Amino acid sequence: MVYFVGAGCGAADLITVRGMRLLEKADVIIYAGSLVNPQLLDYAKEGCEIHNSATMTLDEVIDVIVNANENDKMVVRLHTGEPSIYGAVQEQMQRLEALGISYESCPGVSACFGAAASLNLEYTLPDISQSLIITRMEGRTSVPEKESIESFAAHQASMAIYLSAGMMEELQERLIKGGYDKNTPAAIVYKATWPDEEKYICTVGSLANTAKAKGISNLAVILVGDVISKSNYSLSKLYDPTFETGFRKATED
Repeated sequence: MVYFVGAGCGAADLITVRGMRLLEKADVIIYAGSLVNPQLLDYAKEGCEIHNSATMTLDEVIDVIVNANENDKMVVRLHTGEPSIYGAVQEQMQRLEALGISYESCPGVSACFGAAASLNLEYTLPDISQSLIITRMEGRTSVPEKESIESFAAHQASMAIYLSAGMMEELQERLIKGGYDKNTPAAIVYKATWPDEEKYICTVGSLANTAKAKGISNLAVILVGDVISKSNYSLSKLYDPTFETGFRKATED
């Protein structure tokens, strides 16, 4: 059996309880060594076979899994953050399906949520934004034209932008071109929840200068939107005494 496990965004104790228990039981762990906190390997049992996929190809990863499966060993494929976001897991799963190897997924905490926690931020403030757009700039992996930064910026919703810290000047220009005012609040969170985390509040118009001044060119998530100012929003109806729910009767003013 193979388990695709989300390692979380950095801190070793942000893995789910389920993910931790799977690591404890695993006979073989294949982990994304370029981004996964190596402290998570402390959960592995004695004698566990460990492979760093940062130095491996897809075929090599599958070969390890096939060998383990033939020997009735349990495998944990440990991916950074939440594997369903930029995790490159679908191609692995389809190879396993073709080989008749069973697998399951265990979710993790993605970087945008680790960053929000570090900033004590809510992405969905009433009357400000009720949507969170998770996207990235084009790099070696292309992005469909209909999902351009400009097209998403036109909504002026909350945005979390991955894998783009090395292209900050272009990102800044395209966010403004798409519709964000240059004074729109923004944030750069480097290595969210790791011990060496850095976080900076700025504006869309100062993203590039902020990143340059702080020496940040990778491993950062960029957040954009008026929610970052934590102001001018309406209170939630959930706790409004005049608002009736299935658990509470409304009261008169």
